[in-house]
Amino acid sequence: MAQSRLQKVLAEAGLASRREAERWIEQGRVTVNGQKAILGQQADPCRDRIEVDGKPLQGVQVKTTYLLYKPAGYVTTVKDPEGRQTVMKFLDGVPGRVFPVGRLDLNTEGLLLVTNDGDLAQKLMHPSHQVEKTYLVKVRGKIDPEAIKKLSGGLRLDDGPTAFLSPRGRSFPEL
Repeated sequence: MAQSRLQKVLAEAGLASRREAERWIEQGRVTVNGQKAILGQQADPCRDRIEVDGKPLQGVQVKTTYLLYKPAGYVTTVKDPEGRQTVMKFLDGVPGRVFPVGRLDLNTEGLLLVTNDGDLAQKLMHPSHQVEKTYLVKVRGKIDPEAIKKLSGGLRLDDGPTAFLSPRGRSFPEL
């Protein structure tokens, strides 16, 4: 493995999120080759001796990705500040630290990727990579053409605007 930012190395080892690893580094809990680590420092877990709280890093976690069916009633996050049940409930037996890629709303069900691969998650989620996502939405009754027109302009969510692609000629069957 080549050198990477230390917080990324710690996250890939399954110890913490990158942000949590940054806090550990700032708190002085991390050393590299016996020296107190600094934020942004590069390290190679195959060559450098990395310790957290005096305990050596046990090696790099193998990158894994799981496909998880998320039922309605669970939030797509690792920890929920509101105390709601998260999709992590279904991952108790999974070794190491994994996290969901993207999100599905509380009352939404569907397939979700869960991984420990931060690079993969970044490539799938960041808008600059233009990975198209497809959602199938079921509605009761008929869809008002005016509502479709309004939705085609995108939606504004708590964390920003969303884009909408046309249904590309797909029909909207009544359910």
